Amino acid sequence: MSASIPDQRVTVPADSREAREFVAGRGRNTDAAPRGLWSRPGVRLIGGLLVPVVILVAWQIATTSGLVPTYRLPTPASVFTAGVELAERGQLWTHIAISVQRVLLGFAIGSLIGLAIAAIVGLSKLGDVLLSPTLAALRAVPSLAWVPLLILWMQIGEESKVTLIAIGAFFPVYTTVADALRHVDPHLVEAGRSFSLRGWSLFRTVQLPAVIPSVMSGLRLALAQSWLFLVAAELIASSMGLGFLLDDSQNNGRVDRILLAIVLLALLGTITNAILGFIERRLLKRWT
Repeated sequence: MSASIPDQRVTVPADSREAREFVAGRGRNTDAAPRGLWSRPGVRLIGGLLVPVVILVAWQIATTSGLVPTYRLPTPASVFTAGVELAERGQLWTHIAISVQRVLLGFAIGSLIGLAIAAIVGLSKLGDVLLSPTLAALRAVPSLAWVPLLILWMQIGEESKVTLIAIGAFFPVYTTVADALRHVDPHLVEAGRSFSLRGWSLFRTVQLPAVIPSVMSGLRLALAQSWLFLVAAELIASSMGLGFLLDDSQNNGRVDRILLAIVLLALLGTITNAILGFIERRLLKRWT
C-alpha cells in the first residue's frame, strides 16, 4: 500500500514581505555600474551650458557687427533691458506667475486623467477595445481645432485655457503608460500570482514598478506639451501671461519682448523638466 505524500506547498500572503521582495527584486541588477565621466553632474552642467553660450556669443556678434539689423534681431542686452523694464513695472512676474499656474493646473488635471484612462486601457481588454479607437481619433485632432469649441463652451475665462493645456498633457501620458502596461513581462506577472498577488496587490507590487520609467517619460512629455499648448491657450483673448506677451509684442512691433518671452518659456520649461527629472531619479531608485 502506497503512502500518500502530504502537500508541501505554502501559500505566501499577498502583502508579505517575501512576496514583495521576490517580485520587486526579480530582474534587478544589484551590481552598481561605475559612474562615467559624462554622467558626473558637473560635466553635464558645463556641457549643457556650452551650446547656449555659443548661441549667445553668435547672437551678440551678429547684431553688433551689423550682419543682422537690430530692428530684426535686437542685441542680448536689449532683450535683458526689456525684461528689467517689465520687472520694474511689476508686469513680468505677473506674466510668469499666471503662465506657470495655468501650466501646472492643466498638466496635473491632464496627467491624472491620462493615468486613469491608461490603467483602464492597459489592464483591461474590454477597456482597450472600447476606448482605444476613439482616443486614437481624438489624438489626431490639432490643438488649435479645440479653441473655437472651448470658447463656445467655457467662454474666455481660465477654464478654457486650463482645459486646452490639460488636453495637451493627457495624450502623452495616456499613450506611453497604456502601451507600457500592455507590455509588462508576463513572466513577472505570473511570478507575482504564484505568491497569491491579485488585483490591487498585483498592480502595486508588480505592474506599477515595471512601468514607473514609462510613467515618468510620459509625464515629461506631457509637461513639454503643456508649455506648447500654453501659448495657444493664452491666445484665447488673454490679458496676461507669456503667450499674451508674445501676441501683444508682435502687435506693437517689440521684437525684444518677443525674444524675452521665448527665452522665459525655454527657461521655465527647462526648470520644470529638471524638477521632474529629479523626481524620476528618486522614484527609479526606490522602485527599480
